[in-house]
Amino acid sequence: MAEVSKTPANVAINAMQAIPFSSMIGGPLNACIEAQAMAARTSWEFIKEVGLNTDEKGQKSAVMVAFSFNRGGRMVQLNVPLLTIVPIPYIAINTIDINFKASISASSSTASETTEHTEAGGELGAKAELNLGLFSMEANLKANYSSKKDSKATAESKYSVESTIDVAVKAGQEGMPAGMAKVLELLGSALDVVDAKGELQVNATILNVGDNLVIAYKNKEGLFDNSVLKVKKGDTDVVISDADKKKDSVVLNLNAEKFKAGDVLEITAGENTVKVNVVKKETEDTKSQE
Repeated sequence: MAEVSKTPANVAINAMQAIPFSSMIGGPLNACIEAQAMAARTSWEFIKEVGLNTDEKGQKSAVMVAFSFNRGGRMVQLNVPLLTIVPIPYIAINTIDINFKASISASSSTASETTEHTEAGGELGAKAELNLGLFSMEANLKANYSSKKDSKATAESKYSVESTIDVAVKAGQEGMPAGMAKVLELLGSALDVVDAKGELQVNATILNVGDNLVIAYKNKEGLFDNSVLKVKKGDTDVVISDADKKKDSVVLNLNAEKFKAGDVLEITAGENTVKVNVVKKETEDTKSQE
């Protein structure tokens, strides 16, 4: 009986072992990781290019957008950070489905056939005579023979290897990172509505000699800017130190050495002007006389 060859099966097994499963499965995973990193860089580039300004010292500040509108009969300006009103692209890969299928088929067949045919017969040219008195016998012997042998053998083997891989990647808008959410929360609290001409504020318009005059000015961007403050007493300028101009508010003491009752202080900043009257401080004796 013919033995079936195992060579194709061995070849198929070797072919299965040679399939690069690590690269076929790890390749798509690595591509997704690189894509996620690229998406993160895109988000950061968007924040830098759209939402932040960089000065000559390399320091960054939020881009502010100003809107002017009418409120209560006067024009006011709303200053809002740009990052709080535009969507920031946070694309993230949510799921990765990798379906892999390998199919290997092998077959081997061997067939052997042997046919043998033998014919025996002959022709023999011999003649014999026998005399037995009254009887006599004559015989002729003829013999023919032939021999025939047929053989047939076939062998067949085949194998095939098939592998397929399906990769499905699902991505969508990811939730904002906690750090960025906190930044936007802080920026949201920076929303400010100011007068389109700026706002000049004083603690009072009538003060006694010896009181403190507190002045603060916000420009139309909503920033304290006391550098533009000017205070005059009549035609004389009241000196404000550079250190005080850098503070949120300027404090002037209306002491008796420099100020007296009846003085009028004119305070200007930008397009705003406020006048403060200095009066004599009332004493208990004065009140009792009244």
